[in-house]
Amino acid sequence: MSRTARDRNPSVHGVRVLALTAALLVAACGDQAAPGSEGAASTGGNVTSTPEPSTSPSDEPVTVTPAGATELTIVVDDGSGGTTTWRLTCDPAGGDHPTPDAACAALAKNGETALPPVPKDRMCTQQFGGPERATVTGTWRGTPVNATFSKTNGCEIGRWRSLAGLLPAPGA
Repeated sequence: MSRTARDRNPSVHGVRVLALTAALLVAACGDQAAPGSEGAASTGGNVTSTPEPSTSPSDEPVTVTPAGATELTIVVDDGSGGTTTWRLTCDPAGGDHPTPDAACAALAKNGETALPPVPKDRMCTQQFGGPERATVTGTWRGTPVNATFSKTNGCEIGRWRSLAGLLPAPGA
């Protein structure tokens, strides 16, 4: 009885099964076209299609943001359970944020350092600046943003203050 490649090297069989499984998954996903579309155009082996707008659970349309664009949602919790939500775009500044020009200027000046979270190993003063919290989601300069802000220590207070204009001033 002759030995097959699988008998000689059991890992070859595992690789073949994995490759076959991956190919089947890609084929199954790649055949789905958006409703009402005429199909996808093929370019050099990559499938490209124009996405159809979808709806979020709140039935608000989801928009595709152009590369490099800023489109953010800012939700501020005043600490007593009351929340305020604003939308902001930059270049040009707009949306329903109360001060879109100041908000875009604060992002341009400090967004690079204030949007990322404080590193876990950073030492921060233990002080409390207030119960307010904020979340900022969307895209900034085409980069996805999902940032949370609070005033629970010196580092977080500094992040909040560096985005004055985007986030409300203390006591506002």
